[in-house]
Amino acid sequence: MNNSMILLKTLLLSTSQRNIYRHSTDKKKKRRIVANAVGYGFLYLLLMAYCVLMCAGYGTYGIIDAAPAMCALMISVLAFFFTFFKTNGYLFNFKEYDMLMSLPFEAKTVAGCKFLYMYIKSLGWYLSISIAMMIGYGYFKHPAVYVYLLWIVLSFFLPVIPMLLASFLGFLIARISAGFRKNNIIQTILTFVFVLLCFSSRFIIEDMIKNDAVQTTLEMTSDVTSDAARIYLPVGWFTDAVTKHSISGSLLLVGVSILLFSIVFSIVGRSYRNINSALKSHAAAKRYRMTAQKKRPMVWSIAWKEFRRMTGSTVYMTNGALGEILAALLGIVTLVIGFNRIVSMVTQGAPIDPAILQPAIPFIVYFCIGMFATTASSPSLEGKNYWIVQSLPIEKKTLYQGKMLFNMCLTVPFMLFSTLCLCISARVPVLNSILYLILGLVLCAFSTAWGCVCGIRHMRLDWENEVEVIKQGGAVTIYLLPNMFVVMGLTVLVVFLGTKIDHRLLAVMFILLAAALAGLSYRRVLHLCER
Repeated sequence: MNNSMILLKTLLLSTSQRNIYRHSTDKKKKRRIVANAVGYGFLYLLLMAYCVLMCAGYGTYGIIDAAPAMCALMISVLAFFFTFFKTNGYLFNFKEYDMLMSLPFEAKTVAGCKFLYMYIKSLGWYLSISIAMMIGYGYFKHPAVYVYLLWIVLSFFLPVIPMLLASFLGFLIARISAGFRKNNIIQTILTFVFVLLCFSSRFIIEDMIKNDAVQTTLEMTSDVTSDAARIYLPVGWFTDAVTKHSISGSLLLVGVSILLFSIVFSIVGRSYRNINSALKSHAAAKRYRMTAQKKRPMVWSIAWKEFRRMTGSTVYMTNGALGEILAALLGIVTLVIGFNRIVSMVTQGAPIDPAILQPAIPFIVYFCIGMFATTASSPSLEGKNYWIVQSLPIEKKTLYQGKMLFNMCLTVPFMLFSTLCLCISARVPVLNSILYLILGLVLCAFSTAWGCVCGIRHMRLDWENEVEVIKQGGAVTIYLLPNMFVVMGLTVLVVFLGTKIDHRLLAVMFILLAAALAGLSYRRVLHLCER
């Protein structure tokens, strides 16, 4: 245990943002840490507000007793998914593996500490849910004071069992597929499903409110949580401990969590070195035959390398390809349902002529595709290997041209497909459709070049996990937020101008504007390459 605590303390200190802020002399880095803290604080407050409102709904309809079970269920589900998606980057195939395994620690100690590190990093989300639900429950139920203390203590143990289950599942996937380097495919598919469910939940809630089915839905949710408490025992243990003051429920939740931790990492420790070694090596096919190597232009080789990097990372794949998947789904759904019907659904049956929305079709598609550009994060993804790239006989201009080429190859086909589907469904004239396709192509060029500018200007190479640059990087944030709000504004503007100006002339104007912005961004990339 002493060895575990020493290693865990070292891992936390080496990545602590507070520690970096205290000792760093880089003002830019300090501002970034403060901005991240403010952003996370805002997200925590939003999550807590949502949970409090949920308890308010339970209390209003007299089913507040279901709040503890819902709290435990929400934390368990989030803990399972968050851990499952992070297992490949935190427990296996992590960057500092060689350094940690060279220290005088057992394999199970290293694996256990990496798990605890992941647990502590995610604890803020779980406590936000738990404390908010406790406040809502306390407001309506007025329990004894010791219930609040018991709730908080048990909240630290609630995510442990689902995290252990997710880690063990990730271990099995890694164990079975070690050597094939394809274990990220299952995680990627599950991530896409989970994110699409989150997107669809907005329409489900909207329909529920519209049809005045809130009370029925809450009552059904209460029944579901009760069934979950009977099936998934930790939810029942937590609920009994809080509502019935069950000592056995508290002891079972704490004891089983500690016991499972010991069992899981005793099993994981036996194969830990073998799995990481297999994941860090390249397996050769048994029927491999030496043939002549294909010669590609340097720019295409860099683009291919970026493609391999994306397909080898669950986080990169889900963030880089999510917008394209949504755009493709939008195109297919529009063809099946019809453009006019979708407009009617979105506008709640308002008397709006769908034809006035035709000029906005490229911007609607771009809103999906332009939410993430691989060029915003790919410069930072070189990480501590950046010196290798610098030492290669490749010009910086060629390197970034290859990265931009990959983003164009990724976004343009989906952009053209979705735009064409919307144009066909909306019965857009042929010439207008061609102009919208050209505008979509130019918008992809702008997204690629502007993302590369952000990626180079705000490059971060000192990351420990790729999540820090793909999801939380300053370059991605600076690219995403202005781009997203500007596109929303342009969508409204183009619809308004479409009522005053011919649609073809309007499309040509925006093609020239987007081309000019793309050209300026590309020139800026070339200028940054000369530094």
